Amino acid sequence: MSEENPVCSAKGCRVDAVWVLAWNNPKLHTPERRKTWLACEEHREHLSQFLGVRGFLKDVVKLADWDEPPAR
Repeated sequence: MSEENPVCSAKGCRVDAVWVLAWNNPKLHTPERRKTWLACEEHREHLSQFLGVRGFLKDVVKLADWDEPPAR
């Protein structure tokens, strides 16, 4: 995540991101693979629920604490 001011991934939202939602789709990705969405405070719960009901959500971490896994 190299953006200087990363913004929320929610459709139409341009607010600064505060959270990283790490997820993967087990039908498409290997178990260790992590895709990420960013979320502002307002959209964190909604985006987490969207991923959670599908069984995709793996972790929710403050953006400031996120340590991106090395690229493979």
